[in-house]
Order: sequence, then structure tokens, then C-alpha cells
Amino acid sequence: MIPSTVVQYIGFQSKPLSREYTFNVREGVEQREFTLSIENEAFSTRRARYQDGPNICSLRLRTELACATPPVAPVHYQITGAELDDFRETHSPKPTRNLYTPKRDDDF
Repeated sequence: MIPSTVVQYIGFQSKPLSREYTFNVREGVEQREFTLSIENEAFSTRRARYQDGPNICSLRLRTELACATPPVAPVHYQITGAELDDFRETHSPKPTRNLYTPKRDDDF
């Protein structure tokens, strides 16, 4: 039987320069804790939304876990600006095309 990986979001802490998101990862009987940071500047400049923080970090952590052949050594990761831009592009609602042109007021 292949052991499954369970990633659980624990919470966050606001630090002076960043927000640190904590995750617990269970692989079989092994349990590890990871922290991922997003700079506060990313939230104040609207590059990231507070409610997206856990999802952004979860995606990065799952990528790191999937790519790691030996057990993952680092337990702390910093989210980069490129990762924030990529998340915003892939998770933003796409603009819909207006199928009908609104009627102008003077068009009677």
C-alpha cells in the first residue's frame, strides 16, 4: 500500500515583515511541520489577498513535496513575487464578453 500525503493547514502568524503560514504534513506515520512566508508588502500592494494566502502557500508546498525525491530538507519557504503573479493570473476570474449591447438612452 502506498502511503498518502496529508497536508493540513494549521494557521498563520503576523510578523513585522511577513505572514508565516504553518502546515502539518503526514506521510504514513512520519509527520513534519512546514512554514511558508509571504511578505506583508505583497498584501498592502494588492499583489495577494489575505484570503488567498493559505491557498498560495499550499500550492507551493505541494509542488515542493511532489518534486522532492529524497525527503524534503528545508522546512521554511519564501513565496516569491513570480509565484504571486502566477497565482493571480491562474485564479482570477476571466472577463466575460457582453453578448448584448446596452441600449443607449437617446436611442428611442
